Amino acid sequence: MIEGLVGLGAMLVLSFLRIPIALSMAIVGVVGYAYMRDWNWAIAFAAVQTNVYETGRNYTLSVVPLFLLMGSFVSHAGIAHELFRAAYAFIGHLRGGLAMATILACAGFGSICGSSIATAATMAKVAYPSMKRFHYSDRLAAGAIAAGGTLGIMIPPSTLMVIYGVFTETNIGKMFAAGLLPGILGAILLCGAVQWSCWRDPKAGPPGERAGWGERLVSLAHIWPVAVLFAFVIGGIYGGLFTATEGAGMGAFGAMVFALWRRALNWRTLYSSLVESGRTTAMLFMILIGALIFADFINITSMPTDLKDFVTRFELTPVMVVAAIMVIYVLLGTAMEELSMVLLTLPVFFPLIVSMGLDPVWFGILVVTIVEIGLISPPVGMNLFVLSTLLPQVPTTTVFRGVLPFLTADCVRLALLIAFPPIALWLPGLIA
Repeated sequence: MIEGLVGLGAMLVLSFLRIPIALSMAIVGVVGYAYMRDWNWAIAFAAVQTNVYETGRNYTLSVVPLFLLMGSFVSHAGIAHELFRAAYAFIGHLRGGLAMATILACAGFGSICGSSIATAATMAKVAYPSMKRFHYSDRLAAGAIAAGGTLGIMIPPSTLMVIYGVFTETNIGKMFAAGLLPGILGAILLCGAVQWSCWRDPKAGPPGERAGWGERLVSLAHIWPVAVLFAFVIGGIYGGLFTATEGAGMGAFGAMVFALWRRALNWRTLYSSLVESGRTTAMLFMILIGALIFADFINITSMPTDLKDFVTRFELTPVMVVAAIMVIYVLLGTAMEELSMVLLTLPVFFPLIVSMGLDPVWFGILVVTIVEIGLISPPVGMNLFVLSTLLPQVPTTTVFRGVLPFLTADCVRLALLIAFPPIALWLPGLIA
């Protein structure tokens, strides 16, 4: 137990010294592994070599760059504008309608993007000018964009779910199915947060112009490719036409055809999409490899066993243990980058979850929800940094204050998912 705690502490110290989190986990993992093997560096570096090789050749992980490429193609095709326009046509006349339209557009864009940061960055360019034109408060506008962007990692396909599935050997198809209802629930609760903000301050989100049914139907006609692409990829996976990995390839190809059809793809945008996907994939793989090296060290310490004994000794119920883990994640999310936080702690928490007989798919959805909360938790939420960069005219403190109602809504969703696991597990069970 002591060795694992010292390793966690050393990793956090290295991170606070501004050493990249991937290198921090790898360094502590190598040194710790060598220490546990009587300072046998040959064994430690052999473990590193195995992790690097196995991660690089892991066929399942090929879905990561493919889903990222699919999202990049669709983004260049301008579909975010069409989604926002369609959502606005139906609910823009309501108080706070533009903010709710932004959240719904984020949900739609996230269903073909899979990246929270990309969703927030895209919608900041699309939705913020419209909200300012209708005199929305910066607080509500920034909060809705930042919070809506988090839906990109819950609604399938999701790169975080893929990484969780590979790391914990959990079925990725079940993870995708489990994320659909919590994603819809999240969108509803975030829209509720918009309504609450407008109830407190009616001037924060004045109603827009009411669109006629003709305009609404025209707006729907422009977003049918999104529905077709989503149904093709997800439906093909669960219909048995192809695996999740093959579905990612089919989705990337479909998105490329869609971009060509919209005349949005040329050599410059193709190069930009490939570079962007490659850069993000390399970052994710570096963090994953570092986490796997650190996990090897944790697994040969007594920490997993000691945690199980602790739970048994004090007769803690599974719900109490899960609630405590979620509190730890929320606290860590205010100071650490979210993906690194998850991969750092999974070697400690996941064996405990499995030993209590809890469903790893359900726990994975809780982890994704926690990451969503971390993405908009001051002071280091990544979506907050994205908005501060793209909207320099909005003070950072305004962005922080704007996300507070949405943070509350996400915490309510987390509590509902813990109290009612069927919200996440009903659809995977139905498909199975």
